[in-house]
Amino acid sequence: MKKVITYGTYDLFHQGHYNLLKRAKELGDYLIVGVTTDNFDLERGKMNTCNNMMERIEAVKATGLADQIVIEEYRGQKIEDIQKYGVDIFAIGSDWEGYFDYLSEFCQVVYLPRTQGISSTQLRKERTVVNIGMIGTGSIASRFVPESKNVNRAVISAVYNPNIDENILFCHKFQIPVMAHNLEELYANCDAVYIASPHYTHYEYTKSALIAGKHVLCETPFVFSRTQAEELYTIAEKRGLHLQVALKTAYCPAFGHLFSLLKSGVIGEIVEVNASVTTLTDENSEKLNSKFLGGSISENACFPLLPIFKFLGTDFRDIHFYSKMKNDVDMFTKAVFRYDHAVASFQVGLGVKTEGSMTIAGTKGYVYVPAPWWKTDYFEVRYEDQNKNKKYFYPYVDEGLRYEIKDFIAAILTEGYYFNKVSKEENLMMAQVQEMYINNQNVYKL
Repeated sequence: MKKVITYGTYDLFHQGHYNLLKRAKELGDYLIVGVTTDNFDLERGKMNTCNNMMERIEAVKATGLADQIVIEEYRGQKIEDIQKYGVDIFAIGSDWEGYFDYLSEFCQVVYLPRTQGISSTQLRKERTVVNIGMIGTGSIASRFVPESKNVNRAVISAVYNPNIDENILFCHKFQIPVMAHNLEELYANCDAVYIASPHYTHYEYTKSALIAGKHVLCETPFVFSRTQAEELYTIAEKRGLHLQVALKTAYCPAFGHLFSLLKSGVIGEIVEVNASVTTLTDENSEKLNSKFLGGSISENACFPLLPIFKFLGTDFRDIHFYSKMKNDVDMFTKAVFRYDHAVASFQVGLGVKTEGSMTIAGTKGYVYVPAPWWKTDYFEVRYEDQNKNKKYFYPYVDEGLRYEIKDFIAAILTEGYYFNKVSKEENLMMAQVQEMYINNQNVYKL
């Protein structure tokens, strides 16, 4: 029996996909079809898939052409599959001509003609786009624009910055079509708004954009008051708008895997979470200006609060802060949480440097995430018996912002329920913790 294997994403399954599978089937007696996982697509930087993996598998199965369907999860798997299944022919579309010649050492390689005039890429281009207006042109905005180009249906259509000179330079550099002179002009040229302005302006800009009927992706920190956060969510919900906080760590593939792994009980009951985020900052920076809510808690607390709330929940008993102050700004703060059955702590600093790692302790073992843990792409599960230790690698592409942008676009275009990587309650509690600190609740100054 002659076995044939082929691979693909099979997104927005169309006649071209069917024709290619049919041609592959005709090459032998038994056809194996490899469907790439969402995570493998993400690892390769493929952010434009519209259908999830199960939908894509069902589409392949519905053709009746596949005798067997396998899941492609990692680079290099093709060689292993060819040997494992005793494959005689590897078949792929002609647009990959020459790329897979290295497989000829293991089986015959055949490049099949593709159906002209139709492709998933073309179909995606024909689907609805989301025009994004940006407020703010700082360093994160400069990274956001190129990252957005990797997400299908995301288009930066307009930018607003009250500093006209900075706005002109930004729009010229990134070739943004509309340089908005005011918010009204920005809103007239977009469907959604990305807020990358200084954090003390987030509340006003988010509220303005929501009232204007725009979906909002707001940079961290979101706002510094639970009441304000609740108000913004209420506006969004009443108007049927999507409100998302751009906490990049939550969208890293590795962090998602870490969350699932810990919830499955691999280290037993979690009893402690500790994380550090510290940098040495120019003392003249606005980040250390008390007039603009500067300080370590304001700048960095949302990052360690994410794993604490994800792994232990938001229902803590109490929290205490210990801060090293200078010019009425916390240069370093340690926070300690007490839960009913666990404790948590974090260190944040703009004038003190620590090891930027994270550890999660459990009754069976612990997890170590090396610095910088907030850019999670690797972690290790460790046990008393070191032979059982296991390392996990889930790299993200370039700056990593494309993952949160992809979810933002998907949430806007998906009808009905959409899962948010950071829940409303988690965002509300982050705002509440920062508000507690601002109000000097359980704050001890060193």
